[in-house]
Amino acid sequence: MAKSDWNFSISPPFKIRQKLPILMIKPLVVAKNEHHQLELLPRLLNRHGCITGATGTGKTVTLQVIAQALSDSGVPVFMADVKGDLSGIAKAGTMTSRMKERLDFVSIDEPAWAACPVTFWDVFDEKGHPVRATISDLGPLLLARMLNLNDTQEGVLQLVFKIADDHGLLLLDTKDLRAMLQQVGDTAANFQTEYGNISAASIGAIQRGLLAIEEQGGDRFFGEPMLNIHDLLQTDANGKGVVNILAADRLLNSPRLYATFLLWMLSELFEQLPEVGDLDKPKLVYFFDEAHLLFDEAPRPLLQKIEQVVRLIRSKGVGVYFVTQNPLDIPDTVLGQLGNRVQHALRAYTPRDQKAVQAAAETFRPNPQLDTAQVITELAVGEALVSFLDEKGRPAMVERAFILSPASQIGPITDDERKEVIANSIVAGVYEKSVDRESAYEKIKGRVAAEMPSSQPATASGRADTAKGDKASESAGPSVGDKMKDAFGGLFGGAGVARRKDTMVEAMMKSAARSIGSQVGREIIRGVLGSILKK
Repeated sequence: MAKSDWNFSISPPFKIRQKLPILMIKPLVVAKNEHHQLELLPRLLNRHGCITGATGTGKTVTLQVIAQALSDSGVPVFMADVKGDLSGIAKAGTMTSRMKERLDFVSIDEPAWAACPVTFWDVFDEKGHPVRATISDLGPLLLARMLNLNDTQEGVLQLVFKIADDHGLLLLDTKDLRAMLQQVGDTAANFQTEYGNISAASIGAIQRGLLAIEEQGGDRFFGEPMLNIHDLLQTDANGKGVVNILAADRLLNSPRLYATFLLWMLSELFEQLPEVGDLDKPKLVYFFDEAHLLFDEAPRPLLQKIEQVVRLIRSKGVGVYFVTQNPLDIPDTVLGQLGNRVQHALRAYTPRDQKAVQAAAETFRPNPQLDTAQVITELAVGEALVSFLDEKGRPAMVERAFILSPASQIGPITDDERKEVIANSIVAGVYEKSVDRESAYEKIKGRVAAEMPSSQPATASGRADTAKGDKASESAGPSVGDKMKDAFGGLFGGAGVARRKDTMVEAMMKSAARSIGSQVGREIIRGVLGSILKK
């Protein structure tokens, strides 16, 4: 059959679609050596990474260079500023003599000086917009980590959360949790058969841990309005990604609060963002500075949660980058997920340090032309060993290179400049005013107040009626209660009422108690006396 005899027909439901051109996003140039530039591929940024190195070797500037390159490509960034130096990214840089000397030495062109759109955040509402989360949203696992609870205390905390959920009590801030703990502790017997034993000692330990967090200022973190994670995914009018900077210099004094807060934000991103697969560029890149605080003394369930989030959040379009001194600070299960790596200098002053350097060198893909372990100890400030993923997602061979200079200011901005940035922020006025709606604290306190009996002051007539009742009681002789108290007081050696002649029942009871001397006999007689008291 000839080709001319072929009969093609396209039914109406099908349409021929024109192939659209693929928009190529330029790679992010981060470092340079004498051979070529080292670039991060935007579509592989969600494969995560790490920036490691000793203090003072240039990790902060490297973080700033990568963050600015991401912002210029339209990718929002979140990072914690533990030293206050990263705020300079909000201001364009200028040429200085020291900068010119470095550019000439590395043979790098002068950057096009520019600032990034920045949103400042601060848990303590001092250097940025306040950041809040509710107790319920944080959950018992992360809260137990923050309060440094043991397994038994964590179990009791989970029961408290369960009881609050079953009774429709919202746990929004610390006073809600404190009221709930007190209520459960006071009425623990009512929940024993349904939820299990609730130890008063565990309740007390949780209360003490909560008090310690409040004294450190952590109570400001809990409340409403809660941070909307989507406010971190903003771009400005020019299409640049907003750089979200958390003021963490004061927060770092409470390392558990700091680590728990950043992990909560990462979990919120994982839970709220939809599955998007592999994109041309990530929706957000999340930098976790001082990452060793996250993993120090972390229980196994928490490590499993971190590993799960890091592995699966890639499909949400989020890249996670850990910043710490040594890659060994990160557990192997998490380190194996980090494809893009920048290693600054490590110092080897002790045998232990030398082992750490050797172990760090073994995490890179070897380069036959480099002795990686030796080079790590020789790197200058601003110089690093770099290994990024190639086009096929494979780690490239490690190379020695100089980190580029950022186009923004190196070092912090002034307080007045920070206030101006905060006032002109996209979220200005959204989170400043706290909200305290009806929750567990208000409901519990209102219920307790409603159940308390009303006390009326005694009137003259009331006092007179009382006096008449007392005289009537005296004339009627000792009551049954007085008789029983007298009998039990004499029986157990206590002081009874005035001596009088024992009745026949009292005499029998005393005689029985004296005659039974064994332990079993005493238990039986206590049972008999108990039933009589109830009657």
